[in-house]
Amino acid sequence: MTSMYGKVTDWATDFDHADPEYNERAHEIWAEFQSSGCPVAHSDRYDGLWAPFSHELVHEIAYDTDHFTSQGVVVNTGRPIAPPPVGPAPPITSDPPFHNIARRLLLPPFSPKVIAAWEPEVRRLCNELLDRMGDITDGESIVDGAVQYAQSIPVNVIARMLGFPPADEELFRTFVHNVLERINEPQEDRAAFMEPLGDYLRAQIEDHRANPREDLTSYLLNVEIGGNKLTDDHVAGSILLLLVAGIDTTWSAIGSSLWHLGTHPDDLKRLVDEPEVMMFALEEFLRAYAPVTMARLVKEDYDFHGCPMKANDWVLLPFPAANRDPEQFENATDFIIDRQENRHGAFGLGIHRCLGSNLARLELKVAVEEFVRRFPKFEVSGETRWSVGQIRGPRELPLRVLETA
Repeated sequence: MTSMYGKVTDWATDFDHADPEYNERAHEIWAEFQSSGCPVAHSDRYDGLWAPFSHELVHEIAYDTDHFTSQGVVVNTGRPIAPPPVGPAPPITSDPPFHNIARRLLLPPFSPKVIAAWEPEVRRLCNELLDRMGDITDGESIVDGAVQYAQSIPVNVIARMLGFPPADEELFRTFVHNVLERINEPQEDRAAFMEPLGDYLRAQIEDHRANPREDLTSYLLNVEIGGNKLTDDHVAGSILLLLVAGIDTTWSAIGSSLWHLGTHPDDLKRLVDEPEVMMFALEEFLRAYAPVTMARLVKEDYDFHGCPMKANDWVLLPFPAANRDPEQFENATDFIIDRQENRHGAFGLGIHRCLGSNLARLELKVAVEEFVRRFPKFEVSGETRWSVGQIRGPRELPLRVLETA
């Protein structure tokens, strides 16, 4: 991988979320901006990039569809080629009014009732992954909470929902990595490594057309807008969204939650001793370690609170930073396991609030519950390697098991 850019020299004027230091030090960097009196970073990288870090500014941009378009939501060295209003991955890349039409199509498969039926399967999968870790010796064995556990849960679930071969798990990881982490490479290189993803999606669509079954891909092929079936590009774009957004976001949330418990033994003990506290802990994991930052493109030159944004500049929406803004949350930088009032924005603000939030909550809750039930005492032991880019979570998470159930 060849980045077009070097190391960040100044987070305020040379910002780059693909610098490995960013996600590693994110909480510290956000706090510095929030206390600086100028909570907006800028960079000439990616042909123009802005990043506000206060809840107020993130909220304002997220709801402003007049000045900002959702056509591009992952910052990279190019610009989207699929035209509005659909965009390359509807509905998340769609603007009003088409956005609402495209979003409504995906609500039924992600309703609370449909998702709740997946709980036994998710629990079975979690325990299968824990079993695969083999014999554990208390105080000695080290497992990787990211690679051996968190990263396999949403991959398997979303693959089964879409009707894709679970055996392609490693391929899905590669796709996610290419889309979300290899963002600072030349556009021609990105086009080349993105091609296999497009080929894969087209092959799956053709296979489902030839062999219809009861899954999410067949659902998308049969659903209609105004009496017309979706184009293959629309179907492929929505599958891309579900595949990428349904995998990395959730495995990052699971991994970050395990990292927290592995570095905060009092919270781990509380969760073990009082399992019912999970109803509050779940939302606090989501607030304090929200994984997702989205992006927008500036529609036309716009002065945003003194920031001279140019047409086609990228604007990041760091929902995780907004969740830790002291102006919005009491004791914002503290993890309070039984926090009572918790109106966080982990699933986004504005029209694109995550439609898979029911599934993400289920997977996070079950994954943490089963891990803690199997290993009631564990600690981070070794260096955690964090992701780069807009989804923040551990890619490698060495956990020493101190006690097995």
